[in-house]
Amino acid sequence: MKSTIISGIALIVIGIALLGQYSYTTEDSIFKLGPIEAKAERQHTFALPPAVGWALMAGGIVVLVVGATRKR
Repeated sequence: MKSTIISGIALIVIGIALLGQYSYTTEDSIFKLGPIEAKAERQHTFALPPAVGWALMAGGIVVLVVGATRKR
């Protein structure tokens, strides 16, 4: 029973985390001529469709309810 409740909570937390939008920055070398080098910073954004996060949250709630109502 405890493992089901923990799994349900984990699914809900992961679902909430996936609802966000994340970005990161990379540094690319444009050209290099001897000791002179030009670099550019590029920002990349990563986001999954919100339906994935909502589906994980709903699944977590279902697992929590099943784990709480199940008796051994």
